[in-house]
Amino acid sequence: MPLTRVFGRSFWPLVIVGCIVVAASCASSSSSSDGGVLVDATNSCPMRSAVTDGPLSVATTVAPITSIVANIAAGTPTIIQGIVPEGTNSHTYEPPPSVAATLEDADIVFINGLVLEEPTKELAQANARSGSVICELATTILPEDEWIYDFSFPKEGGKPNPHLWTDPQMAGDYAALIRDALTAADPTHATQYAENYAAFALKIDAIDQAVAQATATISEDQRQLLTYHDAYAYFARTYGWTVIGAIQPSSFEEPTPEEIADLMDQVTSTGVKAIFGSEVFPSTVLEQIGKETGVRYVDVLRDDDLIGGPGDSDHSWLGLMRFNYVTMVEALGGDASALKTLDTSDVGPDTANYPQ
Repeated sequence: MPLTRVFGRSFWPLVIVGCIVVAASCASSSSSSDGGVLVDATNSCPMRSAVTDGPLSVATTVAPITSIVANIAAGTPTIIQGIVPEGTNSHTYEPPPSVAATLEDADIVFINGLVLEEPTKELAQANARSGSVICELATTILPEDEWIYDFSFPKEGGKPNPHLWTDPQMAGDYAALIRDALTAADPTHATQYAENYAAFALKIDAIDQAVAQATATISEDQRQLLTYHDAYAYFARTYGWTVIGAIQPSSFEEPTPEEIADLMDQVTSTGVKAIFGSEVFPSTVLEQIGKETGVRYVDVLRDDDLIGGPGDSDHSWLGLMRFNYVTMVEALGGDASALKTLDTSDVGPDTANYPQ
């Protein structure tokens, strides 16, 4: 299964392809939880052996993951059901009991991992039927020594920053892993999954190049982010930006006056032209910092809430990336034309269900 591009960790797709060849043995080597879901302490995404009765049933958590899965599965009869409603704080989301039925029906449950959706993961482990799998995307593709801990995700808290999907290169790794997991469970549609992945990889490659090109138009001292939520740490590491702070601390409570004062000092000392809030979670604190420092406050970024609503042309991971990075680049004085001209249409019809 040739790759159009190898994103991030070049070894990973090769490892998974090897696992597909022996999918049944990969599954049988895993132990089962009480609910029958395959788990393996050495593999955060065990391959599920082929499903023989009816279309593949897939559950997903946050909307960007749902969108990536929908792109890889486009044109197949795969049923995709999102779990975490858009506009919800995914870190604190507690799935209602009704979600148990969705998880019970799923052949594969794709979650981000890195301790983002533990209540959903626990519910899946308790309710999934025998032979189904939980695939932790971020936990699988990112070696532990590359996990990022910072002010919002301190190491002593035991929860690394989980926002890999805002880094296009790492989202490419997600896509390759999703392709392989779908192929193992549904080899009948292997060609379609491979073709969709190849088309999607080209789009990710275009975003990757456009982000790099747009970044180069911003002076290095302006490639700095103060945001409502600490969602761009991996993006920043990949593309040479610096995250100087986030208003939402690790406790998800309001920052203390001392923390606010420190952030204001950082804004003043760095001379950044803009600070960034969330359209979903408005921040009076960021607005206050903007007013008191004379810096523009841009309150439209989103990290796991897609643009528009289901069925809209930009309601996709691709559309989300273009929107966020055009917003950032232009607010910081750069030229976002390379991003604005991107084709962010999905590779095929998106038939996934996105709870709102």
